[in-house]
Amino acid sequence: MERILVVGVTGAGKSTLARNLSSRLGLPYHEMDALYFNGPSWATNSKLAEDVSELTAGPRWIIDSLGYPEVRDLLWDRADTVIWLDYPKHVVMPRVLRRSLRRTVTREVLFGGNRETWTGWLSREHPAWWAWTQHRARHREIERRLRDPRFGPLRTVHLRRPHHTTAWLTTL
Repeated sequence: MERILVVGVTGAGKSTLARNLSSRLGLPYHEMDALYFNGPSWATNSKLAEDVSELTAGPRWIIDSLGYPEVRDLLWDRADTVIWLDYPKHVVMPRVLRRSLRRTVTREVLFGGNRETWTGWLSREHPAWWAWTQHRARHREIERRLRDPRFGPLRTVHLRRPHHTTAWLTTL
């Protein structure tokens, strides 16, 4: 486990697990949303593929994402381990709602200096909407990738409940 992707739906706890693994394993952690959103008004990084290629060329890293489409195959090709937080909607939705509510109320600064706003809750791009509408599609995408022979050599850790994740972490 030297090049790790932590995958799952929005709100599953990918970033939290990736930070924890980084600390335990001494691997550099890179937050995909911080790489993707790099400016005000949720501007995206025009050099994302370059940046991710450079980061993942190294021998040791953790990234918390299935990967945005333009870098997804690159990430999966270069990873040696995929940790899948495969939690049901009834687990992730309260998490994402609490997180977004906290971020909105406290005006927490996020990627590229952006913030979640009350009007943002009405957008289909809002994390709560995204988690609700993309849950099944993300699950199918990860399943499909894990069955793909190209990614057969990947070590896979499939965790279906938060207590499974906690128990697995204690084994490291």
